[in-house]
Amino acid sequence: MSRSLAAAGTTGTPGGALAAPDVETSSDGYARRFAGGVGAWFLETQARITLGLLAGWPRARVLDVGGGHGQLTGPLVEAGYDVTVYGSDAACASRLREWTEAGRARFKAGPLDRLVVADREYDVVLSYRLLPHVSAWRALIGELCRAAARAVIVDYPSRRSLNAAAEPFFGLKRRVEGNTRRFEVLRDRDVREAFTASSFAVTAREPEFVWPMALHRAIGVAGLSRATEALAASVGLRRALGSPVILRAERHG
Repeated sequence: MSRSLAAAGTTGTPGGALAAPDVETSSDGYARRFAGGVGAWFLETQARITLGLLAGWPRARVLDVGGGHGQLTGPLVEAGYDVTVYGSDAACASRLREWTEAGRARFKAGPLDRLVVADREYDVVLSYRLLPHVSAWRALIGELCRAAARAVIVDYPSRRSLNAAAEPFFGLKRRVEGNTRRFEVLRDRDVREAFTASSFAVTAREPEFVWPMALHRAIGVAGLSRATEALAASVGLRRALGSPVILRAERHG
């Protein structure tokens, strides 16, 4: 994999190259961050928004780039989508066996800087937990768009949110989450421009949470988190300041 798409600050491999960020998100250790009631609520929210954004393309061919975490594989398969998960290493397939061994989804390995797929091979391309962890995220968006015939859906932490203060509180976040990584907080305008450069137009923007996910994890009470987020959404705070943002962009024409 190109170093330009490796995660800054990641522990180096024996050969000196930086590990691809999707190797970490495909691990059992990362999955434990979504254990328990709060974690289940996070994943439920993510799946609900994603399926809503995909509703216009029932049974579409979906490529999930960096999706070895398996967070969306089950919901997509159950909803009738034709799912292929793409990872930077064969190790990224370990959490997908429930679906791949049953023939309900496929896994493909290859570099992130040049996806081993044909132009417009898939109807929709997804990429979650990846964009803010690569330095050349604009180039990654270009590759996602190249592979998509209809739409691309990504998530990212927005600078128009409390994530803008993530760096000063990184130490506290690490104490709460244990194996957390640094990430780049992106400006909405910059992400839109990257899609425009590939002839895609943003057609939907869905923020997930007002309060940082680390805060919800620290409190550890799913019912309280649901209630506080519902209240914030009712007065417009989630729409204005929510993060991560799930963004859908569609190909012109």
